[in-house]
Amino acid sequence: MNLRRKNEIPVDVYIPFVETLFRDGFTLSIGLVAQTLLVILVYWKTMDVTYLLVAAGLIIVGTLRLRNIKKYLRRPSPTTWEEARARENDYIIYGSMHGFMLGAFCFVGIYLAHDSYAEIAAVCVTLASVTSIAGRNYGSPRMVMIFIMTTTWPISLGFILRGDVYHVILGLMSAPFLFAIKRFADIVREVLFTALSEEKKANRIAQRFNRALNTMSHGLVMLGPDGRVAVANAEAAHLMSLKSPDALLGRSIHGLLMRGVAGGMLAPKDCRYIEAQLTRALREGRDRKVLVSLANGQHYEFSAREGSQELGVITFEDVTARVEAEDKIRFMARYDSLTGLPNRAYFHELIGEAMASGDLERLCGLAVLDLDDFKNVNDTLGHPVGDGLIYAVAERLAAVAGPGITISRFGGDEFMIFFDRVEDESHLIGQLDGIFVDLQGEVDVAGHGLRIQASGGAVLSRVKDTDVDAMIVKADLALYKAKELGKNTWRLFEASMDAAFRNRQLMKADLRTAVESKRLRVVYQPIVAMSTMRIVSCEALCRWDHPELGPISPSIFIPLAEEMGIISEISTFVLHAACTECAKWPAQTSVSVNLSAKDFRNRDVIQKVRDALASSGLAAGRLEIEVTETALLDDKSLTRQYIEELKRLGVRIALDDFGTGYSSLSYLHKLPLDKIKIDRSFLIDVTQNSRSLELLKGIVNLSRPLGLSVTVEGVETFEQLKILSLQVKPDLVQGFLFGSALSASGIETMSSTVWPFAKDIKTGRKATRR
Repeated sequence: MNLRRKNEIPVDVYIPFVETLFRDGFTLSIGLVAQTLLVILVYWKTMDVTYLLVAAGLIIVGTLRLRNIKKYLRRPSPTTWEEARARENDYIIYGSMHGFMLGAFCFVGIYLAHDSYAEIAAVCVTLASVTSIAGRNYGSPRMVMIFIMTTTWPISLGFILRGDVYHVILGLMSAPFLFAIKRFADIVREVLFTALSEEKKANRIAQRFNRALNTMSHGLVMLGPDGRVAVANAEAAHLMSLKSPDALLGRSIHGLLMRGVAGGMLAPKDCRYIEAQLTRALREGRDRKVLVSLANGQHYEFSAREGSQELGVITFEDVTARVEAEDKIRFMARYDSLTGLPNRAYFHELIGEAMASGDLERLCGLAVLDLDDFKNVNDTLGHPVGDGLIYAVAERLAAVAGPGITISRFGGDEFMIFFDRVEDESHLIGQLDGIFVDLQGEVDVAGHGLRIQASGGAVLSRVKDTDVDAMIVKADLALYKAKELGKNTWRLFEASMDAAFRNRQLMKADLRTAVESKRLRVVYQPIVAMSTMRIVSCEALCRWDHPELGPISPSIFIPLAEEMGIISEISTFVLHAACTECAKWPAQTSVSVNLSAKDFRNRDVIQKVRDALASSGLAAGRLEIEVTETALLDDKSLTRQYIEELKRLGVRIALDDFGTGYSSLSYLHKLPLDKIKIDRSFLIDVTQNSRSLELLKGIVNLSRPLGLSVTVEGVETFEQLKILSLQVKPDLVQGFLFGSALSASGIETMSSTVWPFAKDIKTGRKATRR
């Protein structure tokens, strides 16, 4: 509401008040005709021309006033305070003229043309006119005052001019009369102003309520005491496929729901259920929500509660997007995003429920499948291709799923299969054999022809004697056994696998204890120079003497250490021990230490070597670090950087097991190597196979021009040594022909010993050790 101007009422109320002044021209016309006829009647009685002039004046003023009212009735309502004020002024001008003519009639009748009938007529006209002043002119307080003065003051003046005491007192009595009429007009005006203000306030509240109601995202209906719709919003009409909220008024809950039944969107039984739930909620005064799924795939949620003044409120909304999002989240939580198969957690839940129900005496089976060499696919072709292979395998396995068979992707390239009801062991074997046959074959993934190859492990158990976790552990043990036996096959769990697993776990624990307490020992395999047949170096080898099992082969505990992630601790131990012992040997004897691939994944390897040299006092040139091709394959650029830093320390670098990797020749010119060690596999048939001999000679001839010395490993017979000496001519040799690995003191003792192999080779006699 606009602010008041010049102490007036607000503009949006003032304008309607002004409009009321021009509203009723008909009753005004009747009043003017009656007033004019009364004046003419007085003239008829008195034949005084003055009254005739008054009658003529009334006719003229009345005509002008009615024309003025008619003019503004044809125009649109004013929009500003100024326009309304101008209209009020026009009304006051003609209204004042009308009041003046009535006052003149009274003054003439009472004082100028005194007549008892005229006097009574004048008073009657005044009383009749005054009674309408407040009702007709409350919209203009100025008009009220002017009418009162122009109609009552001439009467008072006429009485006072009569001169006698009684008429003077009668004339003075008009003042209270004037006040009463003014007060009455003010009261009428105030009452109407209050009513109009409250109406506008109510309209504003109604507009706000209507806007709030019709901008709700929920549909809303309010039910009256009779259970029928009393209020509805636009969203309710939209959700009910009606044109307007008015079309909902008067309908019952049953009627609203039957629209859905009639449209085929809701089943009759669902309609009865929803109606019962909503009616119960309204009766109990508690909130109750009901989710309804329609035939077209939409989902509505109804909510009912009892409102005030016996009104019930029902809200409903289209929650299709929410339900679909919840379903998607639920699916993502339970199913693998790549294959759509149940994930690990949901598989565990499904199998747990299946095993808890039904006959507990029945047999069930569980199999674990793992793709062979899947890491190579990811490393060489990329993860998208690897994902495509996983998806192809999942498709083939999903074809097997059905009643009693559940398939899951457990993670990575691992799948689980649960057989709920198995007749016997042969039944399970037949099913798994069939699955493996179906898996075989080649698939096309992004243009790459990939052959599916998998290993598996299975377990058969009676339901009452096992649980999901126990079956998974046993199936995994069978899988490990299948991998050990060459992959691309499956094995059924046997009790011996569990014992082997437990022994393996115990051995891991014992190995960790041995590493932490430094109960490992280091021995040294001599490396002999072909030219002098003297020990010029030795390879440090780690040994573990188990307190109960005795000596454990490095081929057993080294892979265990790599699996446990403690191989670097063993490397550090051997490195420090070898440097410490070599510092005590003659200066011409050096030591070689093999570091693992894991050691070269961390920059700490540089500091480890630096610390070992510093603590032992060994000259860096007497230490040789052997690097395997496995370490080079992990990260060539990073490994090269570490090797170059080791070279800057003065340490020599040897490439171990040369010739067994994928790209050995590329390392000879890319890496700052000092030596290569030819793997023992090249000597196995060198005495019978000329190709092996030529290959050895070629490697030596290729290495020497590059400034690399050559060590041949695995020399076990005199014949092998003779061929190496006469035809291959490597720089160094090592093997069991020179004895088994020695202790540190043994190397120190044998460092000055010369093997007479050179003489024996020349004479062709069988070698003897001296």
